[in-house]
Amino acid sequence: MQPDLLDRVQIAHALQQFRRRSPLVHCMTNDVVQTFTANVLLALGASPAMVIDSEEAPQFSAIADALLINVGTLTRERATAMRSAVESANAAHKPWTLDPVAVGALTLRTEFCQQLLALRPAAIRGNASEILALAGMSAGGRGVDTTDTASAALPAAQALARQSGAIVAVSGEVDYITDGSRMLMVTGGDVLMTRVVGTGCALSAVVAASCALPGDKLENVAAACAFMAQAGSLACAKSTGPGSFVPAFLDALYALGGKA
Repeated sequence: MQPDLLDRVQIAHALQQFRRRSPLVHCMTNDVVQTFTANVLLALGASPAMVIDSEEAPQFSAIADALLINVGTLTRERATAMRSAVESANAAHKPWTLDPVAVGALTLRTEFCQQLLALRPAAIRGNASEILALAGMSAGGRGVDTTDTASAALPAAQALARQSGAIVAVSGEVDYITDGSRMLMVTGGDVLMTRVVGTGCALSAVVAASCALPGDKLENVAAACAFMAQAGSLACAKSTGPGSFVPAFLDALYALGGKA
């Protein structure tokens, strides 16, 4: 299957919808990236909330427009809260997105994410090694870092999409997004984006938000990848290193489309 390149008209339309609707995103994400993730969503026009208590999380996931499950700093207690939130989101017909951080080598997160697949995520976003591991085709990468190229994970992404019913986005030098039969690709970004913490996790939050938008879910998830890639390219052109990249990246997200 040859992937199609998402065009500018599709990206612009998705961005317009994103800002008009300002989705409320319930982010059950890892402790390292909460502030950055919230700032990325705010810069794009969404509304973030980080509710992790086991009693409050399922209440809030029924209220929010979308839910993100990121297992970066997973504990058994947090896994219980996450599962309850997912079940509540499903009952309320709210989409949820899985970010299987470092799945493969570590038992707790690998078993937990495999169990969550049965609860039908709207989207799954990970790097190549994570997608390969989640699909049962490899042992995972080096911690949170991929040891595989995005293109190498395409068969796994397609199989995972067909198995789970989710849109699967593989991040890398090129982003590939598939529903198991169709495939889109997004180019752009810069290697500097891998030298600051949280760009992948924040992308998963933007993917979660995009799943709450009307229209073609595959195109909406691909557009979320394009927002981040475009902003990354713009920010890297103005940055001298990781320290100057983060504020430039947030500014670029805010300015996408010429109007925030």
